[in-house]
Amino acid sequence: MLSENPVRSVNVGIVGLGNVGTGAMSILAGNAAQIEAKLGFPLRVRTVCSRSVASKELPAGLAGVKRTADWRDVVNDPDVDVICELIGGTGVAHELIEAAIAAGKSVVTANKELMALQGAAIWEKAIAAGINLAMEASVAGGIPIHTVLREGISGDRIQALYGILNGTSNYILTEIEKHGTAFETVLAEAQRLGYAEADPSADIDGFDARSKLALLSALAFGEQIAPTDIYTEGIRRLTPLDFQYAHKLGHTIRLLCAARETDEGLLLSVRPALIPSETILASVQGAYNAIWVRGEYGADTFYYGRGAGPHPTGVAVVSDLMRVAREIRSGSPERVSPFAHERLGAYKPIPITLQRRAWYLRFRVHDRPGIIAALANILAGKNVSLDAVLQLPSDSKDNLPFVITLETTSEQDVRDAVARMATLDFLTEPPLVLPMETSL
Repeated sequence: MLSENPVRSVNVGIVGLGNVGTGAMSILAGNAAQIEAKLGFPLRVRTVCSRSVASKELPAGLAGVKRTADWRDVVNDPDVDVICELIGGTGVAHELIEAAIAAGKSVVTANKELMALQGAAIWEKAIAAGINLAMEASVAGGIPIHTVLREGISGDRIQALYGILNGTSNYILTEIEKHGTAFETVLAEAQRLGYAEADPSADIDGFDARSKLALLSALAFGEQIAPTDIYTEGIRRLTPLDFQYAHKLGHTIRLLCAARETDEGLLLSVRPALIPSETILASVQGAYNAIWVRGEYGADTFYYGRGAGPHPTGVAVVSDLMRVAREIRSGSPERVSPFAHERLGAYKPIPITLQRRAWYLRFRVHDRPGIIAALANILAGKNVSLDAVLQLPSDSKDNLPFVITLETTSEQDVRDAVARMATLDFLTEPPLVLPMETSL
């Protein structure tokens, strides 16, 4: 009787045992049988690495894996086939990935910041080395949006992409909307619950979402986009009053990531915007993420799910590991670029001021006669037409809020008008200016 030769596993080295690393390991251990049934061979964790690795409790079934506090041990382990980088940042993580590629090992990463800044250059090195690079977990946690853009709808021509890509900001905005609570109070609660970091600026000032939009835009439009190319505003100035006015207008407010093809070129922005209440993006609440993609041929498609968390993001990491493992076993030279295009073209930024939108302007003023006339006169000087004036009841005459909405006009004209308004002595603070996204 002939003995069966065991099928050799593909072995993984995991660097970084934070929330995502722990989640990925628990899936690899708990779902090992299903993973092997789908692949036809085992996918095994060979080595794990973190600075505190000695104190880490690993999932049942992984107790015998190698442990190290030095990532170089993982890269240099001849039995490791794939390096899984889950430490984040742009320093050590970059060095680790470069070393893995030089050693001929494929890489799976969840690092949105590094991939947004250096991903295209890293992919070029991966091509030259004949290995794969996978990064599904870098955007939107449990939503396989990279796979969608890279393969699922790759036959379409993308015209626009809109997303809610930061769960912390979306949680804060929906709590303000639901309960009428001040921004500072909701932020403190988000920090207590672990949704927001002690320094929340990456989330609430839009920088986390900006990195994610840079990656998705590269996949969707085939251009090499730096995060700094994207116009970015955060959510610090939004108040419960803004949601009251938005509701009066049949809208809500979300931190909206937008990428749109125009006759002039690609317009990119991350900023709070009014979106119609009847649209599907308006219903995205709490820490969830969503992406709405509009194609020339396939029209609208929508993707929704958890934007973060150990298990949703861990699923994306493990799915990438499975895809890379298949390539390693098959030896296929025909790798699909993680950016959906064999090479990315050079992006030529165009100013966001070219966009034309309807606008929401919220003012706070020392009340006196002639205020509306003075503001209307400045707007008329830029050929900007008023759409409506809204004023909810208020007891304060020294800090009176009201809203003016504008008909569709260019952002440049609105900015010029607001700059002139800043010289008016009845304003208690600069006007809040938000676009009204009527194209969703």
